[in-house]
Amino acid sequence: MERSHLAILGSTGSIGTQTLDVVRQHPDRLAVSMLSANRSADKLIAQALEFRPKHVVICAQECYADVAKALQGTGIQVHSGTAALCETVADSEIDIVVAAMVGFSGLRPTLAAIRADKIIALANKETLVAAGALVTSLAAERHIPILPIDSEHSAIFQCLQAAGQNRPRRIHLTASGGPFRTWERERIARATPAEALRHPNWDMGAKITIDSATMMNKGFEVIEAKWLFGVDPADINVVVHPESVIHSMVEFADGAVLAQLGCPDMRQPIQYALSCPSRWELNNRKLDFATLGSLSFGAADTERFPCLAHAFEAIRRGGNLPCAVNAANEAAVKAFLQEKIGFYGIAELVEQALAMTPFIAEPTLDDIFETNRLAYDRAADKAGL
Repeated sequence: MERSHLAILGSTGSIGTQTLDVVRQHPDRLAVSMLSANRSADKLIAQALEFRPKHVVICAQECYADVAKALQGTGIQVHSGTAALCETVADSEIDIVVAAMVGFSGLRPTLAAIRADKIIALANKETLVAAGALVTSLAAERHIPILPIDSEHSAIFQCLQAAGQNRPRRIHLTASGGPFRTWERERIARATPAEALRHPNWDMGAKITIDSATMMNKGFEVIEAKWLFGVDPADINVVVHPESVIHSMVEFADGAVLAQLGCPDMRQPIQYALSCPSRWELNNRKLDFATLGSLSFGAADTERFPCLAHAFEAIRRGGNLPCAVNAANEAAVKAFLQEKIGFYGIAELVEQALAMTPFIAEPTLDDIFETNRLAYDRAADKAGL
């Protein structure tokens, strides 16, 4: 059996490490050709020594010497910097690029991978949030599939595959509600970073965990769903489902609804992005319906979680505004984690970005990078970063 060779962008993060868990379970089907990290040098070195990729990229230049020294004599080629990452991802040995970098930094290497005709297994939300039109048009032009890793988008993807040629009437994106689902607004306003990082169901990185607490994560998923599945945001419904068992649902013209269920474990959607349409064995927890109990649902509350409303407004207006919202949110989350602003300060900075960003209806890639820079810097300045 011929193995698929992976490049894992952001291999030391939550999605990256779980992707490597999947590789460990299928050494006859998957091989690692490239690993990259921002500055987690020790973790990257350990991964490289285990999986022996052809390339390793450490983006932080100051960490290069340590990584190069540790891997000297292994035959692994060590590179540093984003430019090297974009060049290396085009290596002819690589079949699939797992885009798991956090934040806007994932955009440029993902575009480079598409231009190099690599299959994209996408976990980096910001790529489609900031530049959805550009990314999807380039992928369509080059006939490159973008396979979703997010559990919600993987669920939609799987439901649509089961539906054949039938187009959805509506998509129901499920949300856990995060750690503050049952809190009153006054209590949420006083929430600390430590409280916001205690997600009830999922084990994720700090940035995405805070985004889940504000429900900006779900807003970003609405924007992603528009670009991944070609649906109008007005036809995307966010429903709170605290058990995180139904990962999302697709509704059709006759009222029938298809849902994808599973335990909260990111390895299943990661593996499906790498194996589809085949389903491989996976050593993970399986649903036990006899002991599952009840499943509950509720409406999303944009009064307590205004970031969700801001994301809907950004994609409704379109252009470069989703990029501005993403940039402001990235700065705001960083400021909140450093306790420079309160929890609702995140939503306030995002709202200001919507109001103050000069609108560009059809932004170029240069426009996207400039919008990101200006919106991030403005929010960072206001937050005291």
